[in-house]
Amino acid sequence: MTYANVLSNIKPGQTAHVKQLLSTGSMRRRLLDIGLIEGTEVRCVGCSPCGDPSAFLIRGAVIAIRMEDGEKIMIS
Repeated sequence: MTYANVLSNIKPGQTAHVKQLLSTGSMRRRLLDIGLIEGTEVRCVGCSPCGDPSAFLIRGAVIAIRMEDGEKIMIS
């Protein structure tokens, strides 16, 4: 299932805000632990040459998130 407004769709230089996490289990816990909660501002700062993973600035830290996981993070 692919949604249009997901984190994996933003390009370097673009900013979005987290709307909802669709992840479950340990990945959901990890995302929550790094502060990825509703309303958090996320900026894409780059992506690997192959396009996966991408690097995001989240609460002052740069975090790499795989496309597979980014598709489960709804944004606005």
